[in-house]
Amino acid sequence: MYLMKETPQIVESYNRDGFVAIPSFFIPEKLEEIKFELSRFQKQIMPRLGSSEVFYEDKSNSKSLKQIQRMHQHDSYFFDLMNDEPRLLAEVLLGEEVVPKNLQYFNKPPLLGSATPPHQDGYYFMLEPCSALTMWLALDVVDEENGCIRYLRCSHKKGMRLHNRTQTLGFSQGITDFGTKDDIANEIVCCAKPGDLLVHQAMTVHRADSNNSISRNRRALGFIFYGSSAKENIEAHQRYKMKLEKELALEGKI
Repeated sequence: MYLMKETPQIVESYNRDGFVAIPSFFIPEKLEEIKFELSRFQKQIMPRLGSSEVFYEDKSNSKSLKQIQRMHQHDSYFFDLMNDEPRLLAEVLLGEEVVPKNLQYFNKPPLLGSATPPHQDGYYFMLEPCSALTMWLALDVVDEENGCIRYLRCSHKKGMRLHNRTQTLGFSQGITDFGTKDDIANEIVCCAKPGDLLVHQAMTVHRADSNNSISRNRRALGFIFYGSSAKENIEAHQRYKMKLEKELALEGKI
């Protein structure tokens, strides 16, 4: 877990850049426990979940699992995990009480894991104000070969970019004009080791390449927290969710 004496530096980096990387947020023993519980979840809980909760790169290939949604709603271990150190850190960074919204599993299977389009989480969240953040806990060594996260430094201060529909399952919206000189100059590559935690503000632009390794997975847990001051446009969010799920079903992706 992160050291309390480092909290001022963590907050400063987060506020300045829109993201912060925290090495060894969880000690190796805790990380092994998390991996054990993840394996149990996949064997015991995941088979009971619907297609809108579990995504595959290829539905016919069980090894192509790429995403599990809302794990904290389906299992007490992950509920407790989300409401422990991650929640405390979220409250420090957002400066207010938080609402745990999602605990997700992500993977980019070797040679199958597709690229994550450049986007801002806030576009999906539909919040006013956009007081929210996402944490990304590395479970494997993550580098440029297997699809590390790339953040656009200070992009959280520049407003919402134009997004349009993508064909990437799990990341249905992407920034349409990404790749400007400013984007290229300010993009930061964030490699990670198992147990490292990356945290970004909901307006921070980020993306990830595909997994081009031959045999290495790129597994992670994602934690999403909303600040208590954030008001969600629930009707708009539900309309979008229903429309997207209908489109994905028609396309045979879920």
